[in-house]
Amino acid sequence: MKTSQLYWNRLRLFVVLVLIIGTFFRFYHLDHKIYWVDEVNTSLRVAGYQKSNFYEQLPTGETLTIAQLHQFQSLSPERGWGDTIKALAENAEHGPIYYLFTRLWMQIFGSSITVTRSVAVLFGLLAFPAIYYLSLELFSAPLVAWIAMSLVAVSPLHLLYAQEARQYSLWTLITLVSSLALLRSLRLNTRGSWAIYAGTVVLGFYSHLISALVFFGHGLYVGFQEQWKWTKSFKSYLIASGLGFAALLPWIVVYFKHNSRLGGWLEKDTPLQALVQRWVVNLTSVFFDLHSIYPQRFFDVESGQDFPPLAWENFWGYAVIPMILFVGYALWVTLRKTPKSVGWFLLTSIAANGLFLMLYDVISGGQRSGIARYLFPSYLALQLAVAYLFADRLRLDRGRNLQRRFWQVAYVALLGVGIVSCAVSASAETWWNKYSCYYDVEVAQLVNQAENPLVIGSNDRLSRLMALSYKLNPEVRFLLLTDSDRLEMTEPSSSLFLFRPSLELYQNLESDPRYTLTPIHPFGHIWTVEPVRTPGDESRLNSYPIRG
Repeated sequence: MKTSQLYWNRLRLFVVLVLIIGTFFRFYHLDHKIYWVDEVNTSLRVAGYQKSNFYEQLPTGETLTIAQLHQFQSLSPERGWGDTIKALAENAEHGPIYYLFTRLWMQIFGSSITVTRSVAVLFGLLAFPAIYYLSLELFSAPLVAWIAMSLVAVSPLHLLYAQEARQYSLWTLITLVSSLALLRSLRLNTRGSWAIYAGTVVLGFYSHLISALVFFGHGLYVGFQEQWKWTKSFKSYLIASGLGFAALLPWIVVYFKHNSRLGGWLEKDTPLQALVQRWVVNLTSVFFDLHSIYPQRFFDVESGQDFPPLAWENFWGYAVIPMILFVGYALWVTLRKTPKSVGWFLLTSIAANGLFLMLYDVISGGQRSGIARYLFPSYLALQLAVAYLFADRLRLDRGRNLQRRFWQVAYVALLGVGIVSCAVSASAETWWNKYSCYYDVEVAQLVNQAENPLVIGSNDRLSRLMALSYKLNPEVRFLLLTDSDRLEMTEPSSSLFLFRPSLELYQNLESDPRYTLTPIHPFGHIWTVEPVRTPGDESRLNSYPIRG
């Protein structure tokens, strides 16, 4: 008995240490990484600005300072809650809860990067107790719950989105809480418990519209549990989920009124091989991030793919194979050794979210399933399976001491590679999840080294300029041009750079005989703009293709 209690106390102490490490990484260098386009849009909408406000308030053809750009990233007395709601309504594909909470947070603590990202950190930390209580409800085993917390705490993928000013850590939290509320409602089957579940459905829909897949999975689970019979539980689920969906109807009206879309780029046709590689890499990043082991272009960002495929020719690319086999083994053990209710919950969570998106992409084309943040519900189910496997193998009454020692080493090793991944990614200025701004740090260094730099960009791509501006020196200035504007050199002493122009603006400047465009970074979408000093010298260097 004393041995068992000592073993249990040591394990809990170890997990507490892991939780402290995971908490530390979530706050570490919170303002260090590039504030990429999606985060810029978060601040923009929270501050109550629509993209049309750019064109109305920022002049084209006149030099601008970084401070003038950043006025759209901070709260101001002229823009209230109503303006924030209007801005969100024009982008109704994003649920409003996260953004409204962020505005409240910014009103209290300010508009810095640290403040805006700390909202995601808060929700990411709340996921620890959420998965603990979900594990208790599902497995009735404290050991599984403690291990599940440790896996989430140092998961590289969870860390990335807990440090990003977007709604995905909130969505993860609500997914866990909603699943817990469902299991509790099925156990208690009271009006109060189902009312709580209905509330989580509302929160889920208003945090992310893809929550529809989560609640569809819940419906499948209840159906299998009740053997598709019209039982009290099945009826209660339909009423609760129906009420939750009814509460979303006003936002659906807003969605269609503003012709919102869940991102046309999601429909980009992607080869099956590239999709499979993304599935494998994304799943692996739940436990360890290959990019932290081989950061030097391990991912083929240069190819222009929004979500680059894995470079299989590198040795580390094959490290994903044992991880995939291990996760599959964990799921098989969990399904074999736990009650059917547990297996159905895990399988429906995986099928309704990840498997559905995978099949949809394979059949109709697109890259939805290759986007790691959209598959968090499936990843959580797999983490629960891994937690159960370790808990089953680490029990004192199981097998020989040598076998238990092996699984202890495996558990510590898995957490260890997760910690290393978190340490590397938390210290980096850019990472693979900020794919559209991956090279902005290098681009900013080139601009900052120039004398009196002036960055030229398209007025309809201002969000990309704003993202870059966070890494630029304060004295760097900007010049916005429309597609048809001619560049007039009013300040000959300036070092001119053309950054991420529209194709039309690029062609306009490239055909102007007064200037020469020279690419200075192969993948950063930036050119120097130099006057043609020799009469008749209108030569052009082949430049890299424009990508958005």
